Amino acid sequence: MLKTPVTEKLEIEYPIIGGAMMWISTAEFVAAMSEAGGMGIIASANYKSKESFAEAIAKMKSLTSKPFAVNINLFPAMTQIDNNEYIDVMADYGVKIVETSGHHAPEALVGRFKDLGMTWIHKCVGVRYALKVQDMGADIVTVVGYENGGATGRLDIGTLVLVPVVVDAVKVPVIGGGGVTDGRGLAAVLALGAGAAIIGTRLLMTREAPIHDNIKNALVNACELDTMLVMRSLNATHRVMANAAARQCLDLEASKADFAELYEVIKGENAKRMFNEGDVGAGILACGQGVGLAHDIPTVKELFVRMIGEAKQAISRLAG
Repeated sequence: MLKTPVTEKLEIEYPIIGGAMMWISTAEFVAAMSEAGGMGIIASANYKSKESFAEAIAKMKSLTSKPFAVNINLFPAMTQIDNNEYIDVMADYGVKIVETSGHHAPEALVGRFKDLGMTWIHKCVGVRYALKVQDMGADIVTVVGYENGGATGRLDIGTLVLVPVVVDAVKVPVIGGGGVTDGRGLAAVLALGAGAAIIGTRLLMTREAPIHDNIKNALVNACELDTMLVMRSLNATHRVMANAAARQCLDLEASKADFAELYEVIKGENAKRMFNEGDVGAGILACGQGVGLAHDIPTVKELFVRMIGEAKQAISRLAG
């Protein structure tokens, strides 16, 4: 066992957290992560009504009795329901772990988290932000380094530095990530002082991931050089798979195209079509540099058990 302050606080077996991913972190996929001994996080932004979100939480509760979290998205969105409605549903179903992420801290929501007895995790980009939410009452903070897939934040700091500077600065437990793909990466973030690792890209290459096999196979065959940074001109830098849509986005940014043109390339409908139909170049796909370390498509359970075994081997090797 790898017991840490995070596993004890969240009451989970393994110090592995499955990051919330748009269009992908559905009830079935998230339940597989929790059932495998880690903790999954369902993305509330996948659901555009209180009713559809409630259906997802009911489904989640039917699939696992183990801990899971809900991500409340504070990033700007084209369509978004009132986050209080998501919290109403969470209260109705007794969800006790909430993660928030976005460009600002959730000042208007913290009181509700506390009144409902929720464990509040906030995902942020650096020390200043971690200290702010700690003072607001966050129970755990999550930081991911520049290697990660998806939003990279504004600071461009790698995992090897970001995790320990935040660990040193705060008193609450820290979840760390960015490039974590196998048990060596898990052992590394634990050695840096984190209480768990958060992973995203590696989970796309599992049997339960609700994406087309073409996408999974493209990721398995990718290397650490097959990512690129896009949307920096929008102050929303994302690390993504180097595909046709990503290259088109970069070309448009270089030509100073207006947002309307960019949106036609980066909009979520394109990614959703890519995941469903298997057209690898159709949309933007969040993808970290750790993709170069993933070479197969196991079940989530097989992946987590393997990562724990590899982490223990790495720790024993160092101890020896």
